[in-house]
Amino acid sequence: MTGDPAFRNLWAGMTVSKFGTSVATIATPLIAMQVLDASAFMVSLLTAAAWLPWLVIGLPAGAWIDRVARRPVMLASDLCAAGVVISVPVAAWLGLLTMGHLLAVAMLLGVASVFFTVAWTAYLPAMFDKERLVGANAILQGTESAAQVAGPALGGALIAAVSAVAGLVVDAVSFLISAFFLWRIPRPERRPEVVRGTSIGHDIVTGVRWLAHDRYLRNLTIHGATANLLLTGMNALLIVFLVREVGLSTTAVGVLLSITALGGIGAAAAAPGLAGRFGAARTIVGCKVFAGVAALLVPLTRPGAGLVLFVAGMVGVSFGVIAGNVLAGSFRQAYCPAALLGRVVTGMQFVNLGAIPVGAVLGGAAATAFGVRAAITIMTLGYAVSGLIILLGPFRGRRDLPRSRADVALAG
Repeated sequence: MTGDPAFRNLWAGMTVSKFGTSVATIATPLIAMQVLDASAFMVSLLTAAAWLPWLVIGLPAGAWIDRVARRPVMLASDLCAAGVVISVPVAAWLGLLTMGHLLAVAMLLGVASVFFTVAWTAYLPAMFDKERLVGANAILQGTESAAQVAGPALGGALIAAVSAVAGLVVDAVSFLISAFFLWRIPRPERRPEVVRGTSIGHDIVTGVRWLAHDRYLRNLTIHGATANLLLTGMNALLIVFLVREVGLSTTAVGVLLSITALGGIGAAAAAPGLAGRFGAARTIVGCKVFAGVAALLVPLTRPGAGLVLFVAGMVGVSFGVIAGNVLAGSFRQAYCPAALLGRVVTGMQFVNLGAIPVGAVLGGAAATAFGVRAAITIMTLGYAVSGLIILLGPFRGRRDLPRSRADVALAG
């Protein structure tokens, strides 16, 4: 796959764009804390704003992207993200930055991320035949998952080297670099076949109905939403926790997050081998349960030697989440009918990622009511218990994943 020029450009563009989005997830909370002295609840609202677009536009975006060429959507998303991000350092240097501005930036960046994520997921079948799709998807899914963990770590290191505000200048440039690589893709994509006479609303209902009736994807969706709700409640408070409860400096936070990213990077490489040895279904279940158990170490973090618990917990979470997501994402893409892929993906993401803003607000409210450490403890306990959803679901007892349904006839 990596010898294909079209794939190399797609891989490079997607990687840089996803890292750019992930870097912003740590830069904006630090700016809110350093420049605007924001409370834990206000910082959690930034996370909520970044993921709210999945609830608002996720389903219609998926139906629309099933009707149009995907590469122009990705290019437009990158260019819009660059313009939105650069507005923060400009406003800060002019002394005009406000919390409202940061919330608007987080939300608009989330809108760009919705369109980019759905477009590249649906773009793969438009570029590659089924024989090459699984290999391409495994690489890109692994890279996307690694970026979600390593991106904040890279952002922490970048901010430690310069500043949170200056770091967003580099972040904006990353989106322009991504657009350049996507523009250089030499292969034309196959345009999706659109059923004439159907509306966007009809397309949305068809995709949601297909998803709701499939027990495997339904189980992954329910577990994903529950896990995201609780894990995001924890993650939305991590920077506040490390700075104000554990007493770390900005530089130390960046270093610590860089170390914990190793779990995610290793998981992307290890996932295919684990699936080959234990079976893909068993590996998905095992990884998702393991991530919840590992998270229980995080609220035990203390200064000094106690930081080892944070590293061990977050490395375990990163490994379990990313290895599970690589295999689950590859399964979903090979399993779903190509004509419904965008709608099924956004149907799952609507529920899974739509739970994230709720979790962020829930985490912030819990921190306000009980304190940051107590709130993180509550969230990690719930996250660990959520593993029972997939442990007791339809994947139980299976070694391998069910066969592809890509050729199943679509019911209107």
